[in-house]
Amino acid sequence: MVFLIWQQLLSQWPLTQTHFVERGDGEVGECELHRCGVDERCEDSANYNQKADKFHIIGHSIGAHAAGDAGSRTAGLARITGLDPAEPYFQDSDPSVRLDTSDAAFVDVIHTDGLPFNSKLGLGMSQPMGHIDFYPNGGELMPGCKANKGRPTDLDAIWEGTKKFDGCNHARAHQYYSESMAKPQGFLGFPCSDKDSFAAGKCFPCENGQCPLMGHDADRFTVTDGVSKTKYFLNTGSSTPFSRYSYRVTVSLDGPSWPNPGFMYVALTGRKDTTNEFQLHVGILKPGRTYQLLLDAEVDVGDVTEVKFRWKNHIFNPLKPKYGASKVELHRGRDNKIVSFCGTQNVKENAVQSVLPCPV
Repeated sequence: MVFLIWQQLLSQWPLTQTHFVERGDGEVGECELHRCGVDERCEDSANYNQKADKFHIIGHSIGAHAAGDAGSRTAGLARITGLDPAEPYFQDSDPSVRLDTSDAAFVDVIHTDGLPFNSKLGLGMSQPMGHIDFYPNGGELMPGCKANKGRPTDLDAIWEGTKKFDGCNHARAHQYYSESMAKPQGFLGFPCSDKDSFAAGKCFPCENGQCPLMGHDADRFTVTDGVSKTKYFLNTGSSTPFSRYSYRVTVSLDGPSWPNPGFMYVALTGRKDTTNEFQLHVGILKPGRTYQLLLDAEVDVGDVTEVKFRWKNHIFNPLKPKYGASKVELHRGRDNKIVSFCGTQNVKENAVQSVLPCPV
């Protein structure tokens, strides 16, 4: 493993596309690859005896484009991961001066700060540029981060990492990647046309294994002509652990015939763990109706063995009704596995109903 920290070099050339690539990271990236024996022209290559198809370059921000330039100068490079590639000077630019799919056999990109730089100070690019592009949380504003503050004229200070700029959204890309090495299944990307369709549940669940893992294990996904340059969306947590595990829960409600304002909650228990409670519905509780929720569990519970159902009144109800889930249908996001659970007894307010798998 080779680490290249080139921040001090930023003061040595003006940050434009041409100067950046021709005078800056192109030379640095090529030099580092030579030192590792990737290029036969390097006099030290015999000491390492490594080929380009064994190398994976990971670059954050401007470093993503530096990785692309190094790849364009090194035939046969195996993989480049772009962690929120920098937007200023690079958005909508010619592929020759930014990261693109020609720079390595496999290029995967994570977008986390994709709002326009000039109006919203987003530092990352929004346009797809890899074989697969991931847009966690829509790719613009990350949970747990505030909107970027500052002025576009602060660009030099931003690159230099001063306190004038909080790059929380921009930094999330490498934080997600780091966690993905330990929890790869918690970063499953769903193919979708846009973030709104994904948020509406139109791209759930994963069909026929067409969902790659964002981060370190992205190269396990087989890229074909039909899926190349597809956008993939997923949700994360607001703090560590960021990984999430997606389900669709459909609950059929049972109870008294009259409508009652209240709240409903569900939690999942599996062979490994139990999730937090999720709010299924707030409003009128209508027995005989089904209620649906897309949830992103904070833990990997394994195979789900129980659904916990709870309800409560919106205001005091002297009638003391009992409600319950007569049936719960659970769809697992990663493979569309469906499991049905059957409730046998309604419960009073704030009591937990244990809903178990239906008898076969």
